[in-house]
Amino acid sequence: MTEQPLDWHKVLDSAEELPEGRVVSVTAGHTNICLTHHQGKFCGLDNRCPHQGGPLGEGSIENGLLRCPWHGWDFDPHTGQSPGGHDDSIITFPIDVRDDGVYVGVPQEAEHVATVADVMAETMVEWGIDTVFGMVGHSNLGLADALQRQEKKGKLKYIGIRHEGAGAFAASAYAKLTGRPAACFAIAGPGGTNMYTGLWDAKVDRVPILALTGQVDTQVVGTGAFQEVDLKAAFDTVAEFNHTVQHTSKHSELMALAVKSALLRRDVSHLTFPDEVQVLMAPEHAPISKPEGRITSMDITPPPSMVNKASEMIKKSKRPVIIVGHGARFNMEQIIAFAEMLKAPVLTTFKGKGLIPDAHPLGCGVLGRSGTPIASWFMNEADLLCVFGASFSNHTGITPKIPTIQIDFDPQALSKFHPVEAAVWGEIGVTLEILTAAVDGHTQTEDQRSQVAERWRIWKEEKSRRLQDDRGKGISSIAVFDAMNRHVPENAVIAVDVGNNTYSFGRYFEPSNQSVLMSGYLGSIGFGFPAAMGAWAAAPDRPICAVAGDGGFTQYLGDFTTAVKYEMPIKLVLLNNSELGKISKEQRSGEFEVWQTGLHNPNYADYANSCGALGIRVTSSEDLEQAMGQVFAHPGTAMLEVVTDVALI
Repeated sequence: MTEQPLDWHKVLDSAEELPEGRVVSVTAGHTNICLTHHQGKFCGLDNRCPHQGGPLGEGSIENGLLRCPWHGWDFDPHTGQSPGGHDDSIITFPIDVRDDGVYVGVPQEAEHVATVADVMAETMVEWGIDTVFGMVGHSNLGLADALQRQEKKGKLKYIGIRHEGAGAFAASAYAKLTGRPAACFAIAGPGGTNMYTGLWDAKVDRVPILALTGQVDTQVVGTGAFQEVDLKAAFDTVAEFNHTVQHTSKHSELMALAVKSALLRRDVSHLTFPDEVQVLMAPEHAPISKPEGRITSMDITPPPSMVNKASEMIKKSKRPVIIVGHGARFNMEQIIAFAEMLKAPVLTTFKGKGLIPDAHPLGCGVLGRSGTPIASWFMNEADLLCVFGASFSNHTGITPKIPTIQIDFDPQALSKFHPVEAAVWGEIGVTLEILTAAVDGHTQTEDQRSQVAERWRIWKEEKSRRLQDDRGKGISSIAVFDAMNRHVPENAVIAVDVGNNTYSFGRYFEPSNQSVLMSGYLGSIGFGFPAAMGAWAAAPDRPICAVAGDGGFTQYLGDFTTAVKYEMPIKLVLLNNSELGKISKEQRSGEFEVWQTGLHNPNYADYANSCGALGIRVTSSEDLEQAMGQVFAHPGTAMLEVVTDVALI
């Protein structure tokens, strides 16, 4: 019989590294070896105990036998034979002790044979998934191996996060910025359940996302196996497309449909992979499903009857106002041109903040609880509301008392909370083209630009007065955002968290051409910094900024190290008031006792520095400007910790 050729791998630099009577786990290529040193001889054995795969190299030699650390099974440290004549011996590998170290000979590895996981990973990238945020673990190793092969080919960017919830938030933010899905990736059981909040954030804000989870072996499902959770059932409420990958599945087609569903429905897709399915050999020449000819255009043309009704309302209007939400973010050039034709003020929802610069002659800032008195004034003075891609949440407070045209791609969103006069189902860009052609030259609207300028003058005077407030208990939020107005680059992406810091951001930060990301309908604390990581992955050439309070940032504190590891030049502005200030405020307004909202915090700037980033802490307004300049000029990850007054928001 022809001997199989061997590859020799150095596993120790010197024989002295492993003393007599000791064992150690080493790796030769992709083979795990238990290296023993017994009675002056080095030997190599398969590192897996045949009982439950225990790592023999973590065991010990007792009474001349190698003992497994898990359950005490014994083997000859030279031959791998089991005492007592049992047939559960382990294979051995040749050893060569050389002058420059100890070498193990292992059979040359055969060329990799494509697995089910390979087929599904390749399909995923063919359908446009180019980024995965995840954590590798024991129940997703087969899929992880397939993902790393795609990464080696340059088709995938993999970002290893510290908490699966941060990975889901990052993937959600990626989709909010681009309209395209990223994937989040976790093990069975707690890894999958940790992703849940971030997936709900994507779902309720109507953005596509793909969740991939490992699962225990199919044969032990239902037996209460370690980390067994019925993830298919657990994800039923959040995932619009939700399936377990089976041995007999049409694997490429299943992945293709998962991504297609996420894209077309702007929702969550979830696939869970039993451990043994991931490493099954794929059928020979398994076809890869591709998107060509498989996905429809979303250029929905609106019904003529509603377009006619909307155009007649616009022609009769004297003081129309345009309100834009997050759903209009990819159509702002057309919307602003439409507003300029009508000379109509443009208000945004909080999720739509920054879609029109505050400095634009028709820009009025945010409407609602997080907004400006400018926006609310113009809504109340309007005789017609033209609403694009907004959800009519109570946070925004779009009045039902003024005639309204609502345009949205989702018919379920139309007239969701109260009747509107013209509910126009259509893609915003297509609808605007038709509406513009119908009303151009036939309007009689007032030019409201001078009134916009006057309302801004009044508001800026009020902001200047508030900027002078100082109780000696920390820096005011308005001072923080006033400084950010000067230091945040015009083309930055700003990811904001939840809390008083976010309300103040909505009210006081004056966007120019920045993009703003937030946890909208879910309003989940902790979103801000993971979202900034997602924004960096989606747009690495743009400046990335995060705004968070101490309560929110601490939720995923560990993933600050992820930003440092991947050299993400994120700038975090952290407002530290040692309190869940928004909750304290709600307790007071509800006439409850303020209770359990105080926080015990570390020095966050010191933490940032210990992670390898730049951290600067400021406690007085006099130091704020210089410190913020340093942080935004820093080339890498940086944090500005601002000790703020909980009352000055």
